Amino acid sequence: MLPAAHRMRRAADFEQAVRRGARSGRDTLVVHLTTKTDPGPDGPVVGLVVSKAVGTAVRRNLVKRRLRELVRARLDRLPAGSRVVVRALPASSSATYAQLASDLDSALGTAVRRTTRRTADA
Repeated sequence: MLPAAHRMRRAADFEQAVRRGARSGRDTLVVHLTTKTDPGPDGPVVGLVVSKAVGTAVRRNLVKRRLRELVRARLDRLPAGSRVVVRALPASSSATYAQLASDLDSALGTAVRRTTRRTADA
């Protein structure tokens, strides 16, 4: 389970991460990542988007549970004060846990690199 302190709840936070964040897509998911200019003591905050395009309610809930656990295990790798939105694509409903993990690792790595490059250029 993703700790409450690390859950994104406000629509404005989702919108900010999606519109302003670095995006990285894979076959099963898309990651949007943005960081605060002054991170403070807050840790990373994560939100999940799993639409009806992924499948039935049973499939969507399975994908959400898998993504929640995968993200929870990777919280320590995310920059402090970052906002992350993970959007599941329809292919995630038939993906294995290992494939979701691989796609998430790859997409997070790319998004973090792009974000650090942006802040270094500014």
